[in-house]
Amino acid sequence: IFSYRSVGLNMGQTVEQQVLARVYGHGRGWAFSPKDFLHLGSRKAIDVALIRLTNAATIRRVVRGIYDYPRFSDFLNQHLGPDIHQVSLAYARKFGWSIQPGSAAALNLIGLSTQVPSQYVYYSNGPDRKYMIDKTALQFEKTPLKETRFRMEETGIVVQAIKALGQKGITSDVRRTIREWLGPNKLSKVLKDAERITDWVYAEIKEICTEGMSTGDTNG
Repeated sequence: IFSYRSVGLNMGQTVEQQVLARVYGHGRGWAFSPKDFLHLGSRKAIDVALIRLTNAATIRRVVRGIYDYPRFSDFLNQHLGPDIHQVSLAYARKFGWSIQPGSAAALNLIGLSTQVPSQYVYYSNGPDRKYMIDKTALQFEKTPLKETRFRMEETGIVVQAIKALGQKGITSDVRRTIREWLGPNKLSKVLKDAERITDWVYAEIKEICTEGMSTGDTNG
């Protein structure tokens, strides 16, 4: 949980320092828009702060209106590309949308797929939109969010991943990977959160979560 106090934020700091403190508080990979900082000052002051931090190479302009605190690879000795999921969340906050990762995004987030798709689809209650993030397409599709109104983001991601794989694609290794991705503290919460979804998907989630809860760890 982000805490201004944890990063030394105080009222004596400039807007730029407060913006930087919040960026550091979220950590590398976080994507954001000016809207995320409007409680810190005027829109003009926020824009000036973001321009200065961009010019200093502290943050990066991903596309118009969206920035990130770039991840860095020690192995490659260079910054990595934007985290598409973080960019999607930044757009959702910017426009007030509810979003849900599509199958490719969900499988990647959990680690069930190592392929990097050329297009990520997110379902949204907003309008159809498409953005190019470097060479990757980020597509928002207006969809009735019948099975996506969950209390926890993780629930929706697991649901989409299971639906993408289908009943025949769920193996013991898949269950273990999902269980480890969730971690022991979220198993019971996801199980409760998913109660109203399609029967076979819920049955899989129940098996994943109850086995983890019964063993007391995520090793299955």
